[in-house]
Amino acid sequence: MLDVAISSGFHDFSLRGSSLALEQVKAAAGHPAPSFIPSGTMVSPLCDFLMLTTRLLVRSLLWALAYSFCGLCACLVSLKVLWHIIRKPAETFQWTVRETLPACLNDTSLGTHCYVRIKESGLRFHYVAAGERSKPLMLLLHGFPEFWYSWRYQLQEFKSEFRVVAVDLRGYGESDAPIGRENYQLDCLITDVKDIVESLGYKKCVLIGHDWGGLIAWCSAIYYPEMISKIIILNCPHPTVFYDYIIRHPSQLIKSSYLFFFQVPWLPEFVLTISDFKVLKYLFTSQSTGIRTKGCKMTEDEIEAYLYIFSQPEAFSGPLSYFRNIFSSLPLNQNEVMTPTLLLWGEKEEFLEFRMAEVTKTYVKSSFRLNIVPEASHWLQQDQPEVVNNLIWEFLKEVGQ
Repeated sequence: MLDVAISSGFHDFSLRGSSLALEQVKAAAGHPAPSFIPSGTMVSPLCDFLMLTTRLLVRSLLWALAYSFCGLCACLVSLKVLWHIIRKPAETFQWTVRETLPACLNDTSLGTHCYVRIKESGLRFHYVAAGERSKPLMLLLHGFPEFWYSWRYQLQEFKSEFRVVAVDLRGYGESDAPIGRENYQLDCLITDVKDIVESLGYKKCVLIGHDWGGLIAWCSAIYYPEMISKIIILNCPHPTVFYDYIIRHPSQLIKSSYLFFFQVPWLPEFVLTISDFKVLKYLFTSQSTGIRTKGCKMTEDEIEAYLYIFSQPEAFSGPLSYFRNIFSSLPLNQNEVMTPTLLLWGEKEEFLEFRMAEVTKTYVKSSFRLNIVPEASHWLQQDQPEVVNNLIWEFLKEVGQ
């Protein structure tokens, strides 16, 4: 799953309210302010200063608590790993680098494997494309821990009307993975979207993003509105909503504990490989977090496809760098989305609370539509592809292609 201003819907203090508060104090006292205090020259600025200082102190305290929570998460996971090593030492350190490409990744019905090199950054991006080049561009951005294959159902569905492109984001799959955490800052990821659209020969696109891809899509629509005709977001609230919500709701803080754990160096990479990528398998196949719909559950070949991608050397370094830059990226310095927006949300989403989806509409100044997909997990486009595809078609026709 970012330089951002704070949501007015979540402000716990309002500088605009300082003058009103002062007038109320005067009225309660039954007399005007003493004449030796010129109105609006001393008291109001002082109130504003005190309120701003209080806000900064409260916010600093909240983030200090957040980082303390990060350390606590790391300690708890470390103890769990240590216990796993003691109980099953051989299994803990057992993982296999997959060298054979699974057959499903060579399925020609999904599209053509292509590469594009960005002139400015020099990075090469891998993508799978379906549909004629003359048609409007639909760009698909995956989440974590995924890659282009998570859009297999959408590549087949929308190629009749669009040039559908499912890209491996920077650091994922066959796309280049520059070394260094600084190369995965949010502004780099947003610029990648702009550069990819232009390098493919388009001026505009329909942008669809899930999870981290959703966050990047939100920001692309905020900073490059002229390039995005419509955005469709799957299971990702507006970045500012997430930022404000997580520091005020302990329940979401606990759900996002993995985000804090990922700030720790090297340990998350190790944990994700334990017992031949047990965590990765669990995310997609378990009762609590996995794909639920019968007929859409991952086959052994599809699970191997994910393991093939993430078993390669340093495969988690780039993706985890996204998380390690998130605190320096939030809050954003712009918030308003001027693009028609569809937000799809899985009813059984395990990592994000639904309230954030409802509040997101505050920041969309164009048409906004929120649809909840019954019984769907976090992996929405893979779990309920038919429902998701139909909702996307409805939205596209409603706002016009």
